[in-house]
Amino acid sequence: MTAGGYLKRLTRRLTEDLEQLDAETISKQSQQTGAQRACDCTAGDEVTMHGELRSVETCSKSMKTGIVAEFFDGTDVVTLKFIGRNRIPGIEPGRTLTVRGRIGEHDGHKIMFNPYYELLGES
Repeated sequence: MTAGGYLKRLTRRLTEDLEQLDAETISKQSQQTGAQRACDCTAGDEVTMHGELRSVETCSKSMKTGIVAEFFDGTDVVTLKFIGRNRIPGIEPGRTLTVRGRIGEHDGHKIMFNPYYELLGES
């Protein structure tokens, strides 16, 4: 490893947007697992993706009971909707997981209903 290469990486880390660095890290982890990239998936595709939950909300409106989570794999966001659930242990912001299911589209955004999921690591 050369000093020039080290300084270049250090300067990049200090000046680059933290959100961009986070996206690159998550994307690299996703590629290492062999998962599909969310940006390449379209409605109707059955996929396996690896990423991180950015937010988790509980919806308690009469017909729309469930949990809605924002899943990010470093390339795109997919909404995960767990219908009929008020709480799922381990489904919380910052948690890393692998999800499997069929991609849909709602209001121009990617969505996956009741995905199979595997929790990875500790929160």
